Formats: sequence, structure tokens, C-alpha cells
Amino acid sequence: MTAQQTHGASDEPKRYGIIGWPLGHSMSPLLHNWAFGQLGMNAEYKAYPLPPEDLEYFMAHMREAPLSGLSVTIPHKLAIKGYVDGLSDGVIAVGAANTLYWDGKRLMAENTDVFGFQAPLRKMPIRIESAIVYGAGGASRAVVAGLLELGVPDIVIVNRSADKAMELASEFHVSAADWDERHRIDAQLHVNATPLGMSGDGVALSPLPEGVKLGPGQIAYDIVYNPVRTTFLEQASEAGCHTVDGLEMFLHQAVEQFRLWTGEMFSLEDARALLREQLG
Repeated sequence: MTAQQTHGASDEPKRYGIIGWPLGHSMSPLLHNWAFGQLGMNAEYKAYPLPPEDLEYFMAHMREAPLSGLSVTIPHKLAIKGYVDGLSDGVIAVGAANTLYWDGKRLMAENTDVFGFQAPLRKMPIRIESAIVYGAGGASRAVVAGLLELGVPDIVIVNRSADKAMELASEFHVSAADWDERHRIDAQLHVNATPLGMSGDGVALSPLPEGVKLGPGQIAYDIVYNPVRTTFLEQASEAGCHTVDGLEMFLHQAVEQFRLWTGEMFSLEDARALLREQLG
């Protein structure tokens, strides 16, 4: 049974939203409100900028209101696990959640980031043998978990903070390397799981070091989706790499969230066109 069926009177809109701090960059309200409109659902989705110290109060409000579903982004993906009634296997494996939904009267946590990250890789006709993951934050957890689930045998994490890279690598039983040595790592797949290149002051930045050798046969995947074509992807494209932009991960994790909340799915093709137009 979905939240659409369980909560609220039929003449009142179901309420959904996203929590994070800050939330200026999120395209989730645009996407989900568009999807509700496309499918004729009486529902609304709002952004709730939420500093960490207000999380406990907000979660009490979610149960009382109640909200029918919630997207969760940084910095709440780990802490949110303490405010739900159950964790999925995916949340346990990743150690973080990005989606809350109702299963009857139980508030459940799920992680659709892994599904979203894997979706474009599963369509590729090649087996990925090695990967380097730039970054060791919450997003990197879903990336590494997704790569392991896909059976990638050689995974290396690099991060500006070597201790964080080592800690994450130890938790997932993969390798870590020093950030300043990343140019020495020869990997088939390069994944940017840092904010480098995100719209704002750091838009011109890239995790790729000077002297790195990229070329045809390699894949560059950026989970940043605003802008769609990041500096990292432009560098990789110029070197002849196959590129995957962050819009694909965002769309696929969002459609899985939508399915958990409503039992329905929106058109990925139409949603992609909507967001590409919005992002220019």
C-alpha cells in the first residue's frame, strides 16, 4: 500500500518534500510537481531547507501532519536513519538513506541513489573492470555500493581528506589512494562524487589532475547535474571518453522515489526534456 492510498483525505493534496541544508540547487520540486500534474494527482512537493539542529522537530512534524513522502539530501542522509521505523537492505548496505515512504503505518527509509547511479551503467554493452571514485562523502557511499553490486572488481577512492577515503574504503573493502597521487591511477571508469564543477563559485573546477591520461574506451561519470555539462565532462569528452552526466542519476533515483510514494512512474523521456530545458 502506498502513501497515496494511506494518508490524508481525498480532497486534500498529499504533501511531499525534500529536506537538506542548503537547498538552493535542488530541482526536485520542479520535477515531482510536474510529475504529479502529468499524472493528474492531487499532490504537492515543497523544499524544506532544514539545518541539522532542527531535524528532530521536523520529523515529529512529518508524523503528525503527516507528510506522505520525503526526499533526503545532505547533510541528513545518515542521521535520518534514527527517525524511521525500518531500514531497507539498500540503506543498511550503503549506510545512508535518501527516501522516506510509508508502508502502512510504518515510516520506512530507502536509498534510491544506488538504483539511480547504476541505471546508465547497466545499459552499457561492456563490463567495467576498474573505477576511481573522486570523493568520500555521502554521495560516494551510493557510488561505491552501486559499483560493488555491479561486480566491478577494482575500485579506488580518492579524497582530499585521506582519512575519510581510508575510512570509507575500509568499510566497503575497496582501495584508497592519496588525492595527490590520483593521476597515477589507471581506471576504466572515472566518477566525480565531489561538488567540484557544481553551479556556483566552483563551476570551473574538476577533480581531474594535471597529467591524467584519458581516452577512448574510458568512461567519465559526473553525479553533478547543474550544470549538465561540467568542466570534468568537457575535459573527458575532449579526450574521447564516453560521458554520463548527473542528470541520468538524478532522474532515475527520482522516478524510483516517485514509485515508492505513489505506485506510479513518470516518463523519463519527458522529464529529461523538462530538466534539460530548465538547466539550459
